[in-house]
Amino acid sequence: MNKKKLKDYLETERLLKQLGAQLRELENSTELQQELEFKKQLEELMDTYGFGPQDVIEVLCPNEAPNVAVAAAPVRKRRTRKEKVYRNPHTNEEIAIRGGNHNIFKAWKKEYGADTVESWLVEERA
Repeated sequence: MNKKKLKDYLETERLLKQLGAQLRELENSTELQQELEFKKQLEELMDTYGFGPQDVIEVLCPNEAPNVAVAAAPVRKRRTRKEKVYRNPHTNEEIAIRGGNHNIFKAWKKEYGADTVESWLVEERA
């Protein structure tokens, strides 16, 4: 027998009863009844006159921006790194990298030292 399933079931059942009580309390609320009635009448008026939600907002708030929808945040694009070209004077091997995570470049740094390898910079490209 899986005790976790039983525990999950009992917890879900408890939450369901709790939510049911909250729902009944809301349904008996006169404030909610008024809001539901207002919504129903507003939707009927919108249907009668062929208005949509955006039209109602424009009528009620004419000074607001024409599109009330939240604008999407601008997408931030990471700046691309400059390409650097290094030439090993011992082997004349040339590599072009955009970051330090290049196996040959790492091996050179380990073998010859970072300062020495940085001095092998031949060219920087955009």
